[in-house]
Amino acid sequence: MKSIISIAVTSALIAGCAGLSGGGPSATATLEATKGNTVSGTVNFTTKGDKVVVSARISGLTPGNHGFHIHEKGDCSSGDGLSAGGHFNPASQAHAHPSTMARHVGDMPMLIADGGGVASFTAELDLMTIGSGANDIVGKGLIVHKDPDDFKTQPTGNSGARLACGVIKKS
Repeated sequence: MKSIISIAVTSALIAGCAGLSGGGPSATATLEATKGNTVSGTVNFTTKGDKVVVSARISGLTPGNHGFHIHEKGDCSSGDGLSAGGHFNPASQAHAHPSTMARHVGDMPMLIADGGGVASFTAELDLMTIGSGANDIVGKGLIVHKDPDDFKTQPTGNSGARLACGVIKKS
């Protein structure tokens, strides 16, 4: 009888600890500079309920705002980031600010680099998923752009050149 109670208590503790860590799928992208640039960093994606928490630390930027998007292809082979294709947009929506419901799945808030060229970023985003469904970001490209995103110009937000590229991989 003690064994059964011990097993039940242990199982409950394990289940409780899994709930504390979020228990959902997660993914990571390691950003590497495109040719002629010095931008690099790591971006983590963690499922939290029906949202994904995106956290990043990116260096080598010029101070100020930079467009930051998930792109349709997990291909950074071209040297300029263009092999990652356009913004990830499975529902064929217009490019817009991430606070807008009708937008690309890959539309994210801007990175803001400090005077030392480092951007630390955390946001909770809806629409995207990790590991399943039409909005799955695993295997997609992640791009840091040279210029700010105006969240209006179609289809890219007029964000300019691609400074860094990474592939989102399930962790």
